[in-house]
Amino acid sequence: MARRPTPPGTPERTGVGHVVDLVRHVIPPLHPAGLPFVAAPLAVAVLGGKRTWVRRTGLAAAAACATFFRHPHRVPPNRPGVVVAPADGEIALVDTAAPPAELGLGDQPLPRVSIFLSVLDVHVQRTPVSGVVRTVLHQSGQFRSADLPEASSVNERNSMVLETPEGSQVVVVQIAGLLARRIVCDAQVGDVLTIGDTYGLIRFGSRVDTYFPLGTELLVQPGQRTIGGESVLAVLGSTADA
Repeated sequence: MARRPTPPGTPERTGVGHVVDLVRHVIPPLHPAGLPFVAAPLAVAVLGGKRTWVRRTGLAAAAACATFFRHPHRVPPNRPGVVVAPADGEIALVDTAAPPAELGLGDQPLPRVSIFLSVLDVHVQRTPVSGVVRTVLHQSGQFRSADLPEASSVNERNSMVLETPEGSQVVVVQIAGLLARRIVCDAQVGDVLTIGDTYGLIRFGSRVDTYFPLGTELLVQPGQRTIGGESVLAVLGSTADA
């Protein structure tokens, strides 16, 4: 859900329309998966309106859920060959590791970047590259803390393999954590996705791993913060060598 730039020559909005645009740019929209979580406490606030503590608790819970399920607009870079962060968060690992075994991609260690999402981060996932979805696999597992290195191999996860128009394969893995008990992936095999598109969501704390083909130039270090759909993690090998 990347925001398209305003085309040149578009007349500026004034008055109420301008105010509405400003509000829309400051307050991010809500991901559809969050609607039930916001609606339920709002209903409690309305039904218990005569009791101040019930009303306030319901409104506070609705506001917290709306914040968690926020879905801000992002504008990805247009440089060829770049791989953007699939999620907001903090880079926990920059290393090499074999991709999830269930994908059948072999045990050759590949460059990997792991992003840890705290409960305060935006929790939608975005496509790191433009390409065709070749594989989508869900693997049941444990619910250990997502910031542990072993979480990549033992936790419940959903893996997606993307193939770029140049033939490079990028693997992105949504990993559940202690509080994350629900992984949503809307992408299906055969879908053609554009860099920065929203394709999934993990609820309440999680981790996202990205595996790159050999020869990729990684541009990040552990501890850096990422903005999903905008922060550049790497440049794919063929472009880096050009």
